Amino acid sequence: MAQPPLPLLVIYTGGTLGMLPSATGLAPAGDFGQRLKTALASLPPARQADLPPFELIETAQPIDSSAATPATWQALANLIADHHTAQRHAGIVVLHGTDTLAWSAASLAYQLQGIDIPVVVTGAMLPLEAEDSDALGNIEAALRFAAEPGFQEVAVSFAGKLLRATRTRKWQTRALDAFTSPNYPPLGEIVDHRPVLYPSRGLAEQQRGAPRFELPHYHANVVRITLWPGIAAWQIAAWLEPPEVQGALLEVWGGGNAPDDPELLGVLARASGEGKLLAALSQCPHGGIEIGHYAAGRGLADAGVLCADDMTPEAALTKLVHLLAQPLTDDQRRNRFLTPLAGER
Repeated sequence: MAQPPLPLLVIYTGGTLGMLPSATGLAPAGDFGQRLKTALASLPPARQADLPPFELIETAQPIDSSAATPATWQALANLIADHHTAQRHAGIVVLHGTDTLAWSAASLAYQLQGIDIPVVVTGAMLPLEAEDSDALGNIEAALRFAAEPGFQEVAVSFAGKLLRATRTRKWQTRALDAFTSPNYPPLGEIVDHRPVLYPSRGLAEQQRGAPRFELPHYHANVVRITLWPGIAAWQIAAWLEPPEVQGALLEVWGGGNAPDDPELLGVLARASGEGKLLAALSQCPHGGIEIGHYAAGRGLADAGVLCADDMTPEAALTKLVHLLAQPLTDDQRRNRFLTPLAGER
């Protein structure tokens, strides 16, 4: 007799899709399992019948994702890793608020490198019970993607598209099609309520290997500094000189340019020399950078600033946090930042 298929695991963490009205506005709410069951019962019978089976658990305290921290990313990755070890689920869906969804998804990709089942993160712009809500459609799509055995990485499912976790950004504050992947094509899409994957774009084809989870204690302090015309050395120093700061993401101009200010570049060089991990990406959302291609960017390279190429800010910063949390030498951290770990560059 054939064995029944393994169920999916759905992890509800909070976010808009699970919110209900309160005296102070929309707020995270619990009992999401029963609410989701009621919503799924509204789907056409044929679509209900071929949905993959799933089990749902809720985190101890569902939150608005604006309250998420690196410790939240760490706890979520450990929860997924524990369930993955038990080998009781064919895939995992994470229901998450949209504000910091791209950050959590990117961090999960670094912590769960080589995962051999789908991990699909989704959310919604409107609560599940709201009129014209996108929540049910996004959850249905995530369930269908997570049931695809050939898909083996962390991804974001939103508005019918499947996007690599480390390539995803929230791009709209109100539109239902809120997420984009500016420098990498979609991994799949929903067509007539069915998942269609593009296997050649997936990590299973690009970075094969056994799961190699890295679940460090996230304690690193990393700052994010966006350059503006007239920025001064003392302003950069105010961010970088505190001993608690271990790394920084610099958002520079164009293809990798910064002010030709010896004092400012000296601040960066001193920080790099102290072992602080510095990386730069462009303020332009599309395309990558090449530090040193223009003379105006040469100083960044001389100061030891690493090139983030075409990474998203979310993927670059979470990668810095991830690398700084591990027992690596400065050279190992620098080399690993420049090496693709989860399709982020």
